[in-house]
Amino acid sequence: MTTLLKIEFSVAGEELDECVEFLSAKVPHGWEEIEKNGRFHYTVFLEDHPLGMELVAEIKDRFPDGGLSHNEQESENWAMAWKDFFAPVSCGDRFEILPPWMADASDDGMTHIVIEPKMAFGTGHHPTTSLCLELIGELSKEGRIDDSMNFLDLGTGSGILAIGLAKLGLDGLAVDIDPQAVVCARENIQNNDTEDAIALSVGGVESIAPEQQYDLVVANILSGPLIEMAGELVEHVKDGGCLILSGILGEQGERVAAAYRRRGLPAPEIFTQGEWVALLWREVGR
Repeated sequence: MTTLLKIEFSVAGEELDECVEFLSAKVPHGWEEIEKNGRFHYTVFLEDHPLGMELVAEIKDRFPDGGLSHNEQESENWAMAWKDFFAPVSCGDRFEILPPWMADASDDGMTHIVIEPKMAFGTGHHPTTSLCLELIGELSKEGRIDDSMNFLDLGTGSGILAIGLAKLGLDGLAVDIDPQAVVCARENIQNNDTEDAIALSVGGVESIAPEQQYDLVVANILSGPLIEMAGELVEHVKDGGCLILSGILGEQGERVAAAYRRRGLPAPEIFTQGEWVALLWREVGR
């Protein structure tokens, strides 16, 4: 039976920024983060044990006070454990995220997104995912986006944001640099019957035709890449279109916003949930 390597450790609040940047480079498929008593506790699952042990050594060296532990766990048991961890998540007043085993148990008038909790970022529990979906719901309610429009979901992860947009009637492109995330996203897209609305591929912003533009661009990744690709990303937003950026810690928000102001955009609206923020431009003008 396939086994996974389960890695657990914690960091202090002042190490959070460094830890998120570190994990994002090493574990692109995602992790669990829980705040407790002023510390941030992380759980990571890896399938490749030799590389996993290398990561264990790196974590021990980088965060020596993290209380690091690791052990092997049967993958079937890990998958079953999600049934205890994963609860329905409401994101604003429009979307509710459900696991497959609860898909038929809720009829509350909200738009349901069914997500199989696997090793890909984006189950709706993380504040950045929730913030993005809440803003998408608000833009739909305001009539800023509708079923005549298209979208780009950069760093799609589990596909959750693309699925939400497709369920609002939009068509679009979802891309991720992590092939494993794309595999998970494809399964989730199929489970939500949104295959016809979403083109899915492995890649980053450089994989998108320079002339291609979208009514809504959403990128829930990290502050560093968002700053680096600001010029390219802005060019993919149609004149008058919307832009949502997240994956940004609160103290990083101004640096990200400044990078986009340098490309001619006004100051964004900033929305906060816990330690995280999302930036919104309701209308990108040229």
